[in-house]
Amino acid sequence: MNELLLIVSIAGSRVAFPAAKVESVVELEALSPVPRAPAHVAGLSALRSRVLTVIDCQRSLELATTDLTGLREAAVVEIDGHHYALTVDAVEDVVEALSDPVPVRAAMGVGWERVGLGMIETEEGPLLLIDIDALIAGPPSDRAVA
Repeated sequence: MNELLLIVSIAGSRVAFPAAKVESVVELEALSPVPRAPAHVAGLSALRSRVLTVIDCQRSLELATTDLTGLREAAVVEIDGHHYALTVDAVEDVVEALSDPVPVRAAMGVGWERVGLGMIETEEGPLLLIDIDALIAGPPSDRAVA
């Protein structure tokens, strides 16, 4: 397995994004609210003349609402021609996956279980590999509103 992973922290938990899906890591400053958007959509931001839909990862995981005032780190991804900024507590490192994902054999909470692809071994220890599409989609309750 030679896949690179971006280690990030969300709600105090270290997890991994597939690095190939991440275009860049940025600091977001200003957010413009989006009326009637699902709760996990924090707003819109601009980056190099591109509009980013900002996803509150903690809210997407049904953990809490993030305080998005001031500077906030985010991983920028492109899905089907749309750009998203995934808010994280911190971006740590890029590491190589040492294994394929294996099923998680413990209860993690409904949000983590929805976005988790499995545990993946790295030189930093085991990390939960995150399904970015599921994180962007948000919880089923948010999709019903949209």
